[in-house]
Amino acid sequence: MDSLSISSAQEKKLYDIALALGVFTILYNLAEGIIATWFGLEDETLALFGFGVDSFIELVSGTGIVVMVLRIRKNTESNRSIFERTALKVTGTSFYILVAALLVSSLVVLYSGHKPVTTCWGVIISLISIAIMLILIYGKIKTGKQLQSDAILADANCTKVCIYMSCILLASSGIYELTGFTYADALGTLGLAWFSYQEGKECFEKAASNKHCCDHDH
Repeated sequence: MDSLSISSAQEKKLYDIALALGVFTILYNLAEGIIATWFGLEDETLALFGFGVDSFIELVSGTGIVVMVLRIRKNTESNRSIFERTALKVTGTSFYILVAALLVSSLVVLYSGHKPVTTCWGVIISLISIAIMLILIYGKIKTGKQLQSDAILADANCTKVCIYMSCILLASSGIYELTGFTYADALGTLGLAWFSYQEGKECFEKAASNKHCCDHDH
């Protein structure tokens, strides 16, 4: 559907969908963060706990996305707002702090050889996350294309990073659950740290410019 041919009513409906997808992303990350950090602590699995903390950080990012949708709904040519830039800087700083914490924690675990009680919940949560993120990506891409909105399409591309992180959690949790490999959890945590660093770096790059997030795949 060409955005030039859609009516104002259709355009309003599409922006409503984009807004709903943004709000759902925030609520899902909140639920995922609570559940993942809880079971991460209970089962002593660092990768799952780190994944949960990442979900909380995504809450701030998600809030910025909702504000972005509201902004471009009023004026598609408008520049990033002060609130959005602040949200990006807070998110980026939080990611860097998380990276440092994950690196130190994973090195301690590697040195001590500590094993999780179980990583079963890591497998379950990561599978659910992958399914939900795929649905969100599909919805955002479809809506972005109909509106011909580079900003919404870029946000859909950003969501792919969440899938990559979920796959890392699934791999590390699955390997440990199936084989009992001592270092699987710590290695998975290092993988999460890498993607968290990339996300933090990108947040500061976006805050310093008006370019859309994730214009290129990682």
